[in-house]
Amino acid sequence: MQTKESMKELVDILRAEHHLESGDYKALLHSDDENAVAYLHRQAREVADEVFGKGIFVRGLVELTNVCHNDCYYCGIRRSNSQVERYMLTTEQVMRCCQQGYELGFRTFVLQGGELPQDKAQWIVSLVSEIRQRWKDCAITLSLGEWPREAYEAFRKAGADRYLLRHETHNAEHYGKLHPAEMLHERRLQCLEWLKELGYQVGTGIMVGSPCQSLENIVEDIEFIEHFQPEMIGLGPFVPQHDTPFGNHPTGSADLTTRLYSIFRLMFPNALIPSTTALNSIDPNGRTMGIMAGANVVMPNLSPTEFRENYALYDGKAGTNAEAAEGITQLEAQLATIGYHIDWRRGDHYLSVK
Repeated sequence: MQTKESMKELVDILRAEHHLESGDYKALLHSDDENAVAYLHRQAREVADEVFGKGIFVRGLVELTNVCHNDCYYCGIRRSNSQVERYMLTTEQVMRCCQQGYELGFRTFVLQGGELPQDKAQWIVSLVSEIRQRWKDCAITLSLGEWPREAYEAFRKAGADRYLLRHETHNAEHYGKLHPAEMLHERRLQCLEWLKELGYQVGTGIMVGSPCQSLENIVEDIEFIEHFQPEMIGLGPFVPQHDTPFGNHPTGSADLTTRLYSIFRLMFPNALIPSTTALNSIDPNGRTMGIMAGANVVMPNLSPTEFRENYALYDGKAGTNAEAAEGITQLEAQLATIGYHIDWRRGDHYLSVK
């Protein structure tokens, strides 16, 4: 059993060396010492402040579609969920979202959606190309799931800069409990390798507290991410959606999620780590908790308001007030209460430093 002194020593080692042994990661995640956990968060916040100052990056989120050909057991927009009203934004609607975001000051757009059929790849290429031509100073991030390598290459050539693809879990057995048999764990990992090879700034991550997940699984994920060296790390608590096979599963832990924010901030001082909507959905102070644990990105929603409710990944998804682009003034005020401010920049120069 780790002592209080040795727990703090582990944090100091992680800050200095950006690495711990497997058992040490587990000890940090399992510790019931509130002072040691507070110390972990404080050290992570200090590192974030040293690198980024008091600025928090904002990204404009556009939820393109809730159509998805996958049937992940945890997701509210899974193919089998007949209770969801499906939609797909038109190119014109997406452009209006980006125009609104650009006028507000956003310089990164995140295009997110369910996994579309492969014959929609050209539409995504056209969409990315048009955004790139119209707003040359903006970063374009895609979060659209698994595609063949040639599709990723086409998106990149059209102007996409970044790609977010959570690996969800590095443990193949655990992956099989969360997904149907046709979804292959090896393919998810292969897609991440392709993205890196093609020159994307790549993000990956997990759901914290997902069904059947153990602390050992999470440690395995930490070590995978440490090896993979992503530029972005996306973590959020598991939140159930009532029309899925895991609709009655408990919600993930905000405490465990923020501990992981801090561990990854100490591991990757320059990474982009969002304080996610899922965290803010389970705790009204979630965004603030994430930032004080080392997160440095928030993603207000630019999607048309009439479609947001249908992008029902999980129950209780926050999508108004400071979670929405139209609530940017509220977000600014919220950040000011903890001594931070919005940083509208893309932030690419930080990502080039390892």
